[in-house]
Amino acid sequence: MAPRIEIDGIDGDLSRIINSNLDQVSARRRSREAFKDIQLGIDHCLFKFKDDGLKTKELYEVNSRGIEIFSKSWLPQTSPVKAIICFCHGYGDTCTFFFEGIARKLASSGYGVYAMDYPGFGLSEGLHGYISSFDGLVDDVIEHYSKIKESMESQNVPSFLFGQSMGGAVALKVHLKQPNAWNGAVLVAPMCKIAEDMVPPLLVKQLLIAVANVLPKSKLVPEKDIGEMAFRDLEKRKLAKYNVIAYRDKPRLRTALELLRTTDEIERRLEEVSLPILILHGEGDIVTDPSVSKTLYEKAKSSDKKLHLIKNASHSLLEGEPDDSILEVFNEIICWLDERSIIKT
Repeated sequence: MAPRIEIDGIDGDLSRIINSNLDQVSARRRSREAFKDIQLGIDHCLFKFKDDGLKTKELYEVNSRGIEIFSKSWLPQTSPVKAIICFCHGYGDTCTFFFEGIARKLASSGYGVYAMDYPGFGLSEGLHGYISSFDGLVDDVIEHYSKIKESMESQNVPSFLFGQSMGGAVALKVHLKQPNAWNGAVLVAPMCKIAEDMVPPLLVKQLLIAVANVLPKSKLVPEKDIGEMAFRDLEKRKLAKYNVIAYRDKPRLRTALELLRTTDEIERRLEEVSLPILILHGEGDIVTDPSVSKTLYEKAKSSDKKLHLIKNASHSLLEGEPDDSILEVFNEIICWLDERSIIKT
């Protein structure tokens, strides 16, 4: 069972809802509906930005594989869109909660922001936290964002990928499958390699590979508390539990093996990365390996690339650091995007 969520002032029916079994999407949607107003009221700098009346839209759509996908968009209300940003979320995340604040900040700076929950994550259909094929997940992302880009074609604006953690791996795989389709990518603590401390010992790994063929959906992979390791600011660490539909149980066997296989592949293909990239990584990150972000920067054949290794910072650069550090990272991202978002004429 996933660790029980205990939040001050939350008990009774609401506590039972957020601590129910979230394997099926109906339970996740019920939890989010019951808790979303509480989430937006927490004391975090992400939820203190003025949004100046953004246009937001939530949508459920069945994709070509017959899976109902949840997505959300945030658009500036009164100004033309500078560019579109397509978000790829991390393993323990969704496109709601913390990203709601990130998206509002980006949209308030003139960007059209689009996000989706992968199958099995957040509010999309599928067994919670289960990735049967990482390539299949990437194809779902490409299908969804290709439709959005086609709908924006008449506006003739650039399009960027924005990937956090595992979403960085998703964004890189999207680029490797569509090498000429994107104007750039922002990669925040990208999962180009899982930190050695997070990977099971070799003998355990070999055993898990054997068992995965028989019990792919089982939650048997030993794991440390990512929340504890990802948030440097202790007060913000307490807020991570408010992401009530995030997957917080032990990784499923097939999921863990797909993540390891994917990072091995990305590490081998770093030289193929050719789009403009901004890479931001905390030097103190012990969830994803910052040294591989450095290698990505060195090996990528992109002519337009920038790496910022942030001293003392941990994994969650936009959620778990002190306010001034979060704002500095935001400013760097927006400046980088602004420089590459001149509207074509």
